[in-house]
Amino acid sequence: MVSLSKETAAMTKQPEIFVVDRVPTPLGNMLVLSDERGILRALDWQGYEARMQRLLTSQYGAGAVHLAAGRSASPLRDKLSAYFAGELNALAGLPVLTGGTPFQREVWAALRKIPAGKTLSYGALAKRIGRPNAVRAVGLANAANPIGVVVPCHRVIGADGSLTGYAGGLERKRWMLEHEGAVLRALGTTHA
Repeated sequence: MVSLSKETAAMTKQPEIFVVDRVPTPLGNMLVLSDERGILRALDWQGYEARMQRLLTSQYGAGAVHLAAGRSASPLRDKLSAYFAGELNALAGLPVLTGGTPFQREVWAALRKIPAGKTLSYGALAKRIGRPNAVRAVGLANAANPIGVVVPCHRVIGADGSLTGYAGGLERKRWMLEHEGAVLRALGTTHA
């Protein structure tokens, strides 16, 4: 029996194929990446393709993912459309699968527990996952989130209530928080 080194095995592995769908939203076209099972793997905004590709490379490795144009599975499209039409909990049970480190996935799982219309500071999120001194690391994990909106990184705000750090742009973050009914202050949003 021939045995391959880890490096050789990784090089011979076929890349995963993610279907890239462009879904219209009130905030512009959303790029929705799903796998062959219809599971959401990444999501970003049109015009942010380079960022999305960097995140895919950092989480899966260079050449590990191949993007193919297509249409997402109907349930995925339907749930995204329902969210933007006002059904704020439509995305709650949507299955997702990401790469990333165990710490990043822990932060992303905690993000999914922030209810629509509520916000949380980076410090409060760090405390919630039992790592109160990891505020900066939580912020970096939040920034590396490959599935914005569904993994609602837009619900994380600065300690002073300010709207900070949304890769899709602060206007999109503000729109989504207002859409979800979050109370906004002059500085940004209130804490929940």
